[in-house]
Amino acid sequence: MRALVTGGAGFIGSALVDRLLAEGHEVDVVDDLSTGSLANLAEARATGGGALRIHQHDIRHRDVVDLIARRAPEVIFHLAAQSSVPVSVINPGLDASINVGGTVNVLEGAHAAGTERVVYAASGGTLYGDPGPEGLPIRESAPQRPRSPYGVSKMAAIDYLVAYREMHAVEFCALALANIYGPRQDAHGESGVVAIFADRLTRSEPVTIFGSGEQTRDFVFVDDTVDAFVRAASRGGGLVCNIGTGNETSVNELYSTMARQAGVAEPALSGPPRPGDVLRSCLDPERAFIQLGWRPWTDLETGTAAVLRYFSELAA
Repeated sequence: MRALVTGGAGFIGSALVDRLLAEGHEVDVVDDLSTGSLANLAEARATGGGALRIHQHDIRHRDVVDLIARRAPEVIFHLAAQSSVPVSVINPGLDASINVGGTVNVLEGAHAAGTERVVYAASGGTLYGDPGPEGLPIRESAPQRPRSPYGVSKMAAIDYLVAYREMHAVEFCALALANIYGPRQDAHGESGVVAIFADRLTRSEPVTIFGSGEQTRDFVFVDDTVDAFVRAASRGGGLVCNIGTGNETSVNELYSTMARQAGVAEPALSGPPRPGDVLRSCLDPERAFIQLGWRPWTDLETGTAAVLRYFSELAA
């Protein structure tokens, strides 16, 4: 398979690139390196040889259309995005230019290249808003009511995927991701609470929990998530599939678990709630099991321990 990964130098994208190369696929990475890093691709660059090509491009610029047309990938994994809810609230225009305008450019490139499928990283954590406890775990049939510009931009991108499928027969599968965590996640440039906690705990720095800490999230390990992307390259056409565990974990519970693993006894500090954050989030993964044959397999204790090891090695 000839694959192209936008955002391929990022946290999830680089793990996906490693998996694709390990399976013998040819991979083009498109990343502007604004949040991604070539360090994330060190293993891929060492082992990929001629099967890996890296292109430093901003998906907001039209030249990415020509690049995709030239490279002619069979499958595009579209992960490049502005991924911070708080940033989207402060600068919704920037968020829309990347997540909506950039997605249109990727789809234009896919159409020009004759790409068979686009696998899109949607946001299950923001797409459905706050459905209330009776709506959990959230199914794909739930109303899409995002509460932040970020969630709105990701919802709009799905609408464009549907339109390009109808207009140009560019197939898609949109993966509505829960809260993905794992090694390589940026503790500063992204909104990953597991990475932020791990970074501070391994440096013996105070941790701040915003709001009451009783807000819940559905945490999915990165390797499990990558497996869903690979499966979606040939399954789940025309569908949005939740990628979650179906389990809620509060931020307070997460901190308690990680502090215990790190041998830290100090309680977290309290901060004000962040605008745009949903109170509870938990995704029903049943459609992904039926359509993709996918299930998560990494439990939270195992996954957070791996992240703490990663940040401990960085701090050493």
